[in-house]
Amino acid sequence: MIYLLEDDGGVRELIIYTLSSYGMSAVGFERPSELREAMTKQLPSLVILDIMLPEEDGLGVLREIRSNPATSRLPVMILSARCGEYDRVIGLDTGADDYVCKPFGMMELVARVRALLRRAGSDAKNKVLENKNLEVFPDKHMVIADGREVSLTLKEFELLCLLLRNPGLVFTRDQILNHVWGYSFDGESRTVDVHVLTLRKKLGSAGRLIETVRGIGYRICGGEIK
Repeated sequence: MIYLLEDDGGVRELIIYTLSSYGMSAVGFERPSELREAMTKQLPSLVILDIMLPEEDGLGVLREIRSNPATSRLPVMILSARCGEYDRVIGLDTGADDYVCKPFGMMELVARVRALLRRAGSDAKNKVLENKNLEVFPDKHMVIADGREVSLTLKEFELLCLLLRNPGLVFTRDQILNHVWGYSFDGESRTVDVHVLTLRKKLGSAGRLIETVRGIGYRICGGEIK
């Protein structure tokens, strides 16, 4: 999922339509407050930001994204009519992964979005996920808890990686089903509970890192990604 923060309705609709035409799911927002609300429910794969916005400028939103451990490594692209060298340097120094000047060609935008997603996917796949006495090596499909290797099923492993990549973020059972199993159905929420229970047992004392948020779902307490 791609989130687009752009106050110009025409530009916003065109970008959403273009990305959708190339098989990329995208949602648009007019105001920073709308983007914040959406990100409390689901983290995107990429955020595209305008700079000149109502409520606050896009650089402020970018700083907030980079200061939050749950989103600090989220790919961010800036789209702006401010195209001077100074503006581009400030945007990139603030933490943007790419800076695209308006007006821009849609084909170029799609290509640059794809490049960012590829880069983020490659980086995320190989990062060591670490939280206190728990280490996960995604590229090796290896889990070390309390200094011992733990054998997990594929779904248990994917569930653990999902939580570790988003420390502190609460996932509902429905969101976990979407991310790990690829579908959403309320009647299957017990599947998530059973997998979390088994995962906690296998991880031993490290299983306590997986917290139940009553009435909502699960999260893993804050930690670091190497």
